[in-house]
Amino acid sequence: MSSVDSQRRVLSGMRPTGRLHLGHYHGVLKNWVKLQHEYECFFFAADWHALTTHYEDPQSIEQNVWDMLIDWLAAGVSGTSSTMFIQSQVPEHAELHLLLSMVTPVSWLERVPTYKDQQEKLKDRDLATYGFLGYPLLQSADILIYRAGQVPVGADQVAHVEITREVARRFNHLYGKEVGFEEKAEAAIKKMGKKSAKLYSSLRKAYQEQGDAEALETARALLKEQQNITLGDQERLFGYLEGGGKVILPEPQALLTPDSKMPGLDGQKMSKSYGNTITLRDTTDEVSEKVRRMPTDPARVRRNDPGDPAKCPVFQLHQVYTDKATHDWVQEGCRSAGIGCIDCKKPIIDAISAELEPMQQRAAEYEANPDAVRVILNEGTERARDAARDTLIEVRQAMGLQYRP
Repeated sequence: MSSVDSQRRVLSGMRPTGRLHLGHYHGVLKNWVKLQHEYECFFFAADWHALTTHYEDPQSIEQNVWDMLIDWLAAGVSGTSSTMFIQSQVPEHAELHLLLSMVTPVSWLERVPTYKDQQEKLKDRDLATYGFLGYPLLQSADILIYRAGQVPVGADQVAHVEITREVARRFNHLYGKEVGFEEKAEAAIKKMGKKSAKLYSSLRKAYQEQGDAEALETARALLKEQQNITLGDQERLFGYLEGGGKVILPEPQALLTPDSKMPGLDGQKMSKSYGNTITLRDTTDEVSEKVRRMPTDPARVRRNDPGDPAKCPVFQLHQVYTDKATHDWVQEGCRSAGIGCIDCKKPIIDAISAELEPMQQRAAEYEANPDAVRVILNEGTERARDAARDTLIEVRQAMGLQYRP
């Protein structure tokens, strides 16, 4: 943990699937743009993860990564407010994955809900590989290598964070109890000064004997303020506080994100696999054509047939893009046949085009200046590797792999 404030650090990644759509923007990117100003954020393109299911067809990965990163930047993710990088350019992820695989039971990986779900959905692919079985552990390594305390996920991905917590807990249990741990912890308490030492001991007792969660948080805050102890002693006292050993890999928390309210052009969830997307770089004409072709209430066969907005996918887009006055106009006009479906769709076309225009301007600038993107990635990779190396120094030392030259 050293000088890292885990609770202020966020890690999130995305598989490279090429250009992104409005579902990505409303479901992930808008949240990233907000988080980068509130936390220390690491955002990465998960190209190794793409190989777990598409290892036979890697030719498109590089272009997909490039297109995705430009869309991130166009959406407002910043290379100065966050650390952006490509997973495979930070090989420390792979080393930590290897080391964690030595201590992680296979049964833990087999019970991850998406393991069997993906096998069912991707029956046309041979997924009988270690890479596919082990991808949840690679995800854990992605998080733990940065000692990130917060991981933004949807409710369906909480299981991935939970297995990461279990892996971290097991690792700390196995390797956090150095020789003479308790004696070193007690010696560190004395270095805090009489007042702080007494307060720490009382808070530790309140937590361990009574389960006082407030005492635990107060003690953690107390340790972060200490100037009289080394970082190593601070790590020991974090572990000693909870009755365990030295906290080498802190357990992350799921930072739940709201479910994306972005419906696709057919009313289902917006997804490339459904072919119902509007991409962030679709032109105004392309947006107009796609929205105009959207299905509407089947009851409205003719212009003067009344309809029901509740049965129309277009009204779902109104929920995202227009205000209550427009909703009332749609409800009244559709039910009375006072407006046609094209009339109803026009405010959606205008709103989506207005939302995309500034993003597309930024995307065009980055496409015209790829060196600027490379600079952002190079700087991000350097920062990411520095953070990852710091973690591995402690991991190797704990596992007896830190050899003297």
